[in-house]
Amino acid sequence: MGLVQLLKSQFLSQLIICYVFLVSGLIVNLLQLCTLPLWLVSKQLARRINIRLGYCISSQMVAALEWWSGTECTLYTDPKSYPLYGNENAIVVLNHSFEIDFLCGWTFCERFGVLGSSKVLAKKELSYVPVIGWMWYFLEIVFCKRKWEEDRRTVAQSLQNLRDYPENYWFLLYCEGTRLTPKKHQISMQVAESKGLPKLKYHLLPRTKGFWVTVQNLRGAAAAVYDSTLNFRNNEMPTLLGILNGKKYHADLYVRRIPLELIPEDEAECAAWLHKLYQEKDSFQEHYTQTGRFPGPIVSPPRRPWALINWLFWCCLLLYLLGLLLTQLISSGSMLTILASLAFCSTADLTTQIVTGSSLDDWPD
Repeated sequence: MGLVQLLKSQFLSQLIICYVFLVSGLIVNLLQLCTLPLWLVSKQLARRINIRLGYCISSQMVAALEWWSGTECTLYTDPKSYPLYGNENAIVVLNHSFEIDFLCGWTFCERFGVLGSSKVLAKKELSYVPVIGWMWYFLEIVFCKRKWEEDRRTVAQSLQNLRDYPENYWFLLYCEGTRLTPKKHQISMQVAESKGLPKLKYHLLPRTKGFWVTVQNLRGAAAAVYDSTLNFRNNEMPTLLGILNGKKYHADLYVRRIPLELIPEDEAECAAWLHKLYQEKDSFQEHYTQTGRFPGPIVSPPRRPWALINWLFWCCLLLYLLGLLLTQLISSGSMLTILASLAFCSTADLTTQIVTGSSLDDWPD
C-alpha cells in the first residue's frame, strides 16, 4: 500500500470528508432557504440559483468517487445518440443492484452537464433528511409515499411542474423499487411465476405504474428514455465506505436511447413494454457476465474539473475555519470547552461510522 493510499484509508481522512460535506451542505441548505422569497418574484431565476446551489452538494460526492477513489466509468452507447446526451430532457431507467449505483449515475450526469438540475423519484421520508433531502426539496425532486392512490395524483402534479423547467435534466427511475438482494429476487420471481411473466436472472420485476405515470406526464417535455444497465468489473460490490477509503473501482454503463414516442400511451401496453425492456436488460447483463463487457462501442465522456474545484473550495474554507476554532478553544484553557470539543468529536466519529456503514436502502421503503 502506497503512502497516498495509506492516508486515504485513515479514519481522520474520512472524518474530514464527512465534516466538509455535512457543514457545507447545511450552509447550502440555509442559502436555499433564503431563496424562498425569490420564488414569488421569479420562479425561473430561483430554479437556476437552486440548481447551482444543489450542484455544490452533489458534486462533492462525485468528486469523492472520481478524484478521491479514482473510480473509472466507461460508457457503452451508440455514437449517434452520444451528442444528444445532456442536450435534452430524458427519463433514465437504471438497474438497482449496487450500493453506489446512484453515485455512478450522478457521475454521468456531471460529465454531461446536468448534475445540478437532474431529478429522481424518491421516498417521501428522504425529504426530511438534512443536506441531501433538503437540497432535493428545493430542486423539486418528485417524492412518493409508496401508496399508489395518493402517489398517482401527487407524483403526476410534481411531474407536470417540471414541464417548464429552465434547464435540461435527467429524471432517474429505479423501476425495481428497491435494491436487488437474493431474498428479494426469490420473492419477485415467485410473483412473476404467479402472473405468468418471464423470470429475470439479474433484475427484480419492474413496477410499471410509476413508470407509466412518469412517461405520460413528461411526454412533450422529455425526448427519450435512456435505458441504462450498470455493472462493475471483477464481480466487485462497491460501497460508500470503500469510496471513502479511497478504493478504486471500474464501472461499466450501457445506455440505449429510446425516443419517447416509441413507448405506448395505454397503461397496459406500456406495462408490457417495460417488462420486455427488463428482459432485454437481463440479456445485456448475461452478455456482460459471459464476456466482461456490454455490446456496442465505447464512448468515454471526459471528467470535468468543476466538481473537484468545488470540493477543494469547501475543504479549504471549512478546514481553515475549523483550525481557527480549535486554536481558540485550546488557547482558552477552559475545561468546559475542551470537554465540549471532545464530545463533539466523539459524536462526529459515531455519526460517520453509522453513515458509512449504511446505505440508501436502510431507510424505510
